[in-house]
Amino acid sequence: MERLSAGKPIPAVVLLGSDPYLRDLCRAKIIEACVPDSARDWAVARLSTEGGGWNDVVERAQTLPMLSPRQVVIAEGAESFEDLPEKTREELLESLGKYLADPAPFTLLVIEAANLDRRQRFFKLLAEQALMVELTLGEESASSLATQMAREMGAEIEAPAAALLAEILNNEPARIRLEIDKLAAYTHGRGAITTTDVRALVVSARKNDVWQFADMLSARRRGEALAFLDNLLREGEEPIAIVGALAWAYRKLIEARALPATTNPYNAARTLGMNPNSAGSALRNAHRFSKKDLLRGLASLSEADSALKSSNPNPRAYMEFLVARLTS
Repeated sequence: MERLSAGKPIPAVVLLGSDPYLRDLCRAKIIEACVPDSARDWAVARLSTEGGGWNDVVERAQTLPMLSPRQVVIAEGAESFEDLPEKTREELLESLGKYLADPAPFTLLVIEAANLDRRQRFFKLLAEQALMVELTLGEESASSLATQMAREMGAEIEAPAAALLAEILNNEPARIRLEIDKLAAYTHGRGAITTTDVRALVVSARKNDVWQFADMLSARRRGEALAFLDNLLREGEEPIAIVGALAWAYRKLIEARALPATTNPYNAARTLGMNPNSAGSALRNAHRFSKKDLLRGLASLSEADSALKSSNPNPRAYMEFLVARLTS
């Protein structure tokens, strides 16, 4: 947006990422900056590139817009380029390369792709000739965005609750917005959204309960771990989901163990992609295990995942056996 507002020429913008909220937000901002509202019916075009529709994209980009000094041409589904026959790819690379080397001054080409193979010539061409925008957010940005989303919906969310929500939803804005919509309705008329509300309403919050589990497993408190497991199962948590959450925790513990035990939780949070409280728990628990034990635990969880999905054991009995293995 800084480049566009400064009037600097941009041959094309690549919106790279699968999050629909960020993609819609960026697309809307680009159109707002380039095309007057009254001309958007004529000067904004959305074209699919599936099946090799790039010739249509280039042709439209080179066509003068109606009733507007500038136009925005959006090429959707650009990741399909990599599935085209080799001869077709070569022809399209040549055509697109020529356009990007000498772009139409009245057109901003917007190329949207969920993901691209960075080893391919197509990605390298775009990286060299276009402005690449990665549709991802870090922990702090996602937390701030959660706060902003809540305000847009007429609600407030406490900072710890916003950080927790961002973490358990992997900093994915579309999912964050969906859950804030539910939380805003859930807390309507009774104050700001709290961490308690997030844990009560957001199903994915189970991922954070796993740190309590990790504390018990690392301290070999088998009785407490079995009681905690019983509580999860009574609340309706699926065994396969518990195994998945534990596997996630063990992977984070392995990452945390590579950090010095004295690492500041805020520094660890940036490395591990977690909020500082969770990062502190991960550091504390990671150094209670040997790396060998962590790898064994992850292998046991992988076996449990396969068994629960395929051999149909007694779920409760199998989960109790798993806890016994992890605390042995």
